[in-house]
Amino acid sequence: MKKRRSGVVSVVLVNFRGTEDTLECIEGLFGLNWSNDLLEIVVVENGSGDDSLEKLQTLADRVTIVESKENLGFTGGCNLGVQKSTGEYIAFLNNDAKPHPDWIKEAVATFATGTDIGAVASKVLDWDGVNVDFVDASVTWYGMGYKPHAGEKDRGAWDEEKDVLFGTGAAMFIKATVFDELGGFDDNFFMFYDDVDLGWRLNLLGYRFRFQPKSLAFHKHHASMNKFGNFREEYLLERNALYSLYKNLDDESLARVFPGALLLATRRAIGRGKLDSTSLDLRVPGDDSDPTMPVPKSTMAGVFAIDQLVEQLPQMASARAKVQATRVRSDREMSLLFGNIDEPAYPIESYLRGYEKIVESLDVLAASARRRILVITGDSVGKKMAGPAIRAWNIAKLLSSEHDVRLLSMTHAESLDDSFEVGVISHHRPSSAIAHERWADIIIVQGHALALFPSLENSKKIIVVDVYDPLHLEQLEQGRGKILELWNKQVNDATDALNHQLLLGDFFLCASERQRHFWLGQLAGLGRINAYTYSRDSELDSLIAIAPFGISGTDPVKSQPAIRGVVPGIGADDKIIIWGGGIYNWFDPGVLIRAVAEVSVTHPDVRLFFMGVKHPNPDVPEMEVVSEARVLAEQLGMTNKHVFFNESWVPFDDRQNYLLEADLGVSTHFQHVETTFSFRTRILDYLWAGLPIVTTEGDSFGDLVEKENLGASIPERDQGALVAALEKLLYDPIARDAARANVQRVREEFLWERVLAPLVEFCRKPLFAADKKLARAGGHSGVVGRGKSTETVRRSSHTGIRRDMDRAAYYFRQGGAGAVVERFQARQERKRDAKL
Repeated sequence: MKKRRSGVVSVVLVNFRGTEDTLECIEGLFGLNWSNDLLEIVVVENGSGDDSLEKLQTLADRVTIVESKENLGFTGGCNLGVQKSTGEYIAFLNNDAKPHPDWIKEAVATFATGTDIGAVASKVLDWDGVNVDFVDASVTWYGMGYKPHAGEKDRGAWDEEKDVLFGTGAAMFIKATVFDELGGFDDNFFMFYDDVDLGWRLNLLGYRFRFQPKSLAFHKHHASMNKFGNFREEYLLERNALYSLYKNLDDESLARVFPGALLLATRRAIGRGKLDSTSLDLRVPGDDSDPTMPVPKSTMAGVFAIDQLVEQLPQMASARAKVQATRVRSDREMSLLFGNIDEPAYPIESYLRGYEKIVESLDVLAASARRRILVITGDSVGKKMAGPAIRAWNIAKLLSSEHDVRLLSMTHAESLDDSFEVGVISHHRPSSAIAHERWADIIIVQGHALALFPSLENSKKIIVVDVYDPLHLEQLEQGRGKILELWNKQVNDATDALNHQLLLGDFFLCASERQRHFWLGQLAGLGRINAYTYSRDSELDSLIAIAPFGISGTDPVKSQPAIRGVVPGIGADDKIIIWGGGIYNWFDPGVLIRAVAEVSVTHPDVRLFFMGVKHPNPDVPEMEVVSEARVLAEQLGMTNKHVFFNESWVPFDDRQNYLLEADLGVSTHFQHVETTFSFRTRILDYLWAGLPIVTTEGDSFGDLVEKENLGASIPERDQGALVAALEKLLYDPIARDAARANVQRVREEFLWERVLAPLVEFCRKPLFAADKKLARAGGHSGVVGRGKSTETVRRSSHTGIRRDMDRAAYYFRQGGAGAVVERFQARQERKRDAKL
């Protein structure tokens, strides 16, 4: 591949009998707000057959003149010019156009906002800057590209950047490497829709074509061909529209629309020629002895176009095979770039009648714009769900209103809703994820899914990583009690898994502002905060968004008794403190049990109910703190008198019955780094049920409870403060009612529809991360990092060969050579399984 000069923009002009315009255009280029040292102008004299070359040679010391002995068309002329260019970026500009002074500067700045931006489309106005030439791109279902709003007065609505299907060849930019990867313009087109085809193929490869209105050009519009009267133009438009469809649609879309496109092309040809297609019907009276009949060239343009498609089928089939083999975007993903595909374009009455018949009878507009979204959780999905599964279920539920969604569990799944599919993938059989990955357009993951399933890790799809739960910080607490080496390994494994996700993800979700700051630091350490991500969005909202755990917008309704009169020892009039969710090592149930024991001396009606002890995921063992809490309650004589442990896990759809019978929700924990960045999901259930809240200070919810007066936020291990808070909120009606009123107000901020709004919006317009590149040859994705290659993932010191060596040494110490061999064989089996 040709070595190109970094930062240099090569402007390619194609001249065909328009030398005066070309000379004027060149002078305009030298007057731009762009260093001439970074500007190369390449002029292709495209076989004009006049004195054009002689006139252009007067600028030979300032521009590169390329002579073609014949007219190669726009496509061939541009391709020839690119071959002779040396710049990192290629700019195509019509020779009868003049650029705004910032035309190049704004386009090059746009490339910096994402490594996946392969091309930039300029905004093009008429010569006087009044009417629109190009501000958007669309293509009809039958293959004809068009420019919406062309000829309209320019207005501010078209001054927003956006992704488009193609840019106009009159003024556009493309990375030279991308142009080479695409093989340039398709010479089979000669001219017309060649820019549509180029942009279409560029998008299919996973690149973006970015419309940048600040990169502005002005166009004279005295084209060499009469668009509405030239039969050769009609022929090329008809033929090239069919070429574009045949090459670029996927198999499903092509089968649906191509027959209709051929029928419509025929109907359009007959309509333009004003022919009567019934004239050869046996039932039509008249003499049929004359072997000829007059047929307008306008009709033959359409007929010849179809015949030339037949003639070029071998070449087109080869081109199609290449496009389909390398595409990374489905037609569903592309559909939003197609614009209004239902555009008849030609105001011919007979044609319009035929158009309606084809559209209605063949259902050519039936393509769905719904995306396919895969949501993956490591926890069980069903009637009994822990926090991660509850969150994944609500993500699936909310997104299913706009998209086709599959929710997959790595353990167990049962359907609770008909609006989306549920299923199971097993880390014992990595190939179980392959079909799901192929189906999806967007993959949303929690936990270790990317590490366990190679098809997900190597996916070319957009990946959203939900890091609302800092797993490695949890391991700092979960690993307590183990020998130091095992504890450290547990933390390092979680850190490796998270770093792996942070390197591969395109968009991240966290639970709070505190968490966002934390994750930004970790992302920065991994090189994900870089010039690309910052150029796209200096606030980095396009990389990581706050999406807390949420609550249902439907008020809880009690369906049956759950605690009062059901649990022995808890009466109808008792004051119930509820501990929602499980008991984990980073919590402090001990201080709460002692506080309840103290309160019970003066208030014998107080009851503390732990809602769930056994985790719904069988792979999660009971933690030491559970047995410690039981022993403490027994020692204080509180068990089944004032303190109650529910030995099972409350079903997801039954939890409101427990919450609505409580008077107060509580969460007490120790103060440490896990606490600082945690997000206590059980407290959201308290908000949902309208309960006053008592919690330990130091985390985001502690701050919220204190700020909004939702109950009490107390220091850790402060039994006296806890006793005072319990007594006040249980037995002081004024304090209790005030807290409840505030809870009702604040709960609206945490409805699932509100907290997941950033994810919903992202799924409407999903993007690869600004620093992400697709290594198309290798079939895996990566992010820009330091070093020589920008196509590979920059691993942490715990990954790659070093990680393998560390793991081998660890397994050898733990189980000898046999353990190492066993692990190696298991890994090889997983890799083979993943390739199936």
